[in-house]
Amino acid sequence: MHVPDGFFNAAVSLSTGAVAAAGVAVCLRGARRELDDRTAPMAGLVAAFIFAVQMLNFPVAAGTSGHLMGGALAAILVGPFTGVLCLAVVLLVQSVFFADGGLTALGVNITIMGIVGVLVGWGVFRLVTRVARGKGAITAAAFLAALVSVPASALVFTLLFWIGGTAPIEAGTVAAAMGGVHVLIGVGEGVITALTVGAVLAVRPDLVYGARGLAAPLLLRDAGGTTTVQPDQPEAGSRGTRPFLLGGLGVTLVLAGVVSFFASASPDGLESVAEDKGFLGQATDHLFGSWSLADYGEVGGIPVGVAGVIGVGIVLLVAAAVAHAARGRAADRERAGV
Repeated sequence: MHVPDGFFNAAVSLSTGAVAAAGVAVCLRGARRELDDRTAPMAGLVAAFIFAVQMLNFPVAAGTSGHLMGGALAAILVGPFTGVLCLAVVLLVQSVFFADGGLTALGVNITIMGIVGVLVGWGVFRLVTRVARGKGAITAAAFLAALVSVPASALVFTLLFWIGGTAPIEAGTVAAAMGGVHVLIGVGEGVITALTVGAVLAVRPDLVYGARGLAAPLLLRDAGGTTTVQPDQPEAGSRGTRPFLLGGLGVTLVLAGVVSFFASASPDGLESVAEDKGFLGQATDHLFGSWSLADYGEVGGIPVGVAGVIGVGIVLLVAAAVAHAARGRAADRERAGV
């Protein structure tokens, strides 16, 4: 659901830009409480993984596709504040390097996919996990959180378009269309999120931020008796994070570099609704639409897999730099006793 240039007037574009900037600033401060020696490296991997999976459009209806938004997934894996930062980095890189999402609409995209998607997803996840615990409950909560976050973001888009869109719409009709198709996309998002969270839980539960204190303790038996270890402790999962991070990066590169060739070419939910309701023509050309990487390499004749691998590298570097900068400030404050 990447909003292009031209859909919104200047007032909404500037207002959402201010909301996005303020939200990112708040999250930079909040992320200091979430980032530690485990979540800081994870932030870069999570952002790169979301970038890769967003390339994998899947069919949801006749002639319509959807793709992961990733707000709930990011929040559950690295925390809501860090999750917003991950989405902001992904959307920035997509807009600047791949002409995916308008430059003037960057504030809109960060607001609806980053801030709204993360907050709604995290809120649903926390609500469900308050009444149920264990790995199964965490995976189910991840599915529901992702499912709800997608139509919620779509309805916020509809509200913003009704307020300051560049074409008149029947708000109720567009809301029903956007909500309907994005519920279907939300099901796919929920499946991807649940599978990803479940996979990380099975291997390294200590690297799932949302599972801290929720998963059942592990019982380790040795000659000295039975020792209880909480699964959010590093010792319960593996000897270190590097093997996991390298494995996760390998999976991400395969998704971006190989699986992306098989993504659906059908228009996504927003594009399909915009065409059906008659406001797709309001989209304007992207300022960087002639760059070689635009449309994920299609403009420059670059294979989509190569463009995907390049994008993964850019996102990984930018997100890791942001996470480590925020973590570094937090560590400085800790050493200073602030």
